[in-house]
Amino acid sequence: MGENTPMHLFSRYALIALFKYLFKAVALATLVATLAGSASALFLFALDWATQTREANRWLIWGLPLAGFLVGWLYLKFGHHVEAGNNLLIDEIHDPKKVVPLRMAPLVLGGTVVSHLFGASVGREGTAVQMGGALADQLTHFFKLNPIDRRMVLMAGISAGFASVFGTPLAGAVFALEVLAIGRMRLDALLPCVIAAIVADQVGLLWGVQHTQYEVGLVPQITAWLLSAMVLAGAVFGLTGKLFATGTHALSGLMKKHISYAPLRPLLGGAVIAAVVMWGNFDRYIGLGISVMVEAFAHPLAPTDFLGKMAFTIASLGAGFKGGEVTPLFYIGATLGNAMAPLLDVPFALLAAVGFVAVFAGAANTPIASTLMAMELFGAEIGVFAALACVMSYVCSGHAGIYRAQRVAHRKTDATS
Repeated sequence: MGENTPMHLFSRYALIALFKYLFKAVALATLVATLAGSASALFLFALDWATQTREANRWLIWGLPLAGFLVGWLYLKFGHHVEAGNNLLIDEIHDPKKVVPLRMAPLVLGGTVVSHLFGASVGREGTAVQMGGALADQLTHFFKLNPIDRRMVLMAGISAGFASVFGTPLAGAVFALEVLAIGRMRLDALLPCVIAAIVADQVGLLWGVQHTQYEVGLVPQITAWLLSAMVLAGAVFGLTGKLFATGTHALSGLMKKHISYAPLRPLLGGAVIAAVVMWGNFDRYIGLGISVMVEAFAHPLAPTDFLGKMAFTIASLGAGFKGGEVTPLFYIGATLGNAMAPLLDVPFALLAAVGFVAVFAGAANTPIASTLMAMELFGAEIGVFAALACVMSYVCSGHAGIYRAQRVAHRKTDATS
């Protein structure tokens, strides 16, 4: 065929279009990752300071009510349009309307650090994801991005935030694709999400971030009983994730219904939490609880630890404290797995590791990202066990999850609701 045949021209134009897309996706994702990874590093350093300061000065817990009031007032005064947090980002990806205000990043950063400093039981994923999304969306103004490209950078921001705060780039990349809708993944943003997650994780490491190491030990060989145990445990993990999501939404709705002035909700909730912690010595259930999670891999814990963490986290999030749900879900899953291990004749470390990710899989409706997270945190050998439990958790948790803006593209089964 001649040099200027239609087929030759089409191939040339297609190749040029492909190179343009690749350059744009790589450049934007790298820029987003640099911003989000740096923000996550700053956040993690601030979180370490807040945790160490609170543990060294236990009396700070009495300041939780006033801290809650302050954060609530700041959001009422300056953060009305960003209060929805992760749900705002998901809504903007589904239906792009208005650029996410930059003030989301400092508000959620400050609100989360204050919450941890004074003893609320909240996580950190929500903060990193919101910072990543808010910073990424500012590129819409700078580069005059169209709605398709804007959706791409928002998803890259979510990937970068999640990956850099946990040190799990593969899980971070897939999380942004999987969390938007149940039963459907947005693979059109796969390249920028993968690049953003990997680069953001590396940026955090360059800043000196150190992630917690969990000792799983030798993963046992696959047996029929271990597979059966993962199915049974996965169902329990899924129901636990459903209970957590339902309880958090219910308490939040109840507080909003009966207390119209937003700053009063964390004021009252903080007073109750502080009193219970101080009088009952329940310090192990506040903050991130990393030390308890590490213990869950080493030896038997009190079988009620997962219930304690769930109660304090539902109370904290339902009252309006800022942070996230994911790390508390890791705690709940690890301690629940620890409690069920002797009942199912499974090694403590194995079921703690599987529970760590599986309760999250059910509560967030992200079984693939959760399985990848297990393999990144605990080694590839755990993949089969984690996948089975995460999928069972996902199926058994229903269609309600921790993210209200998450849509149902395809129903899990006809039996779930």
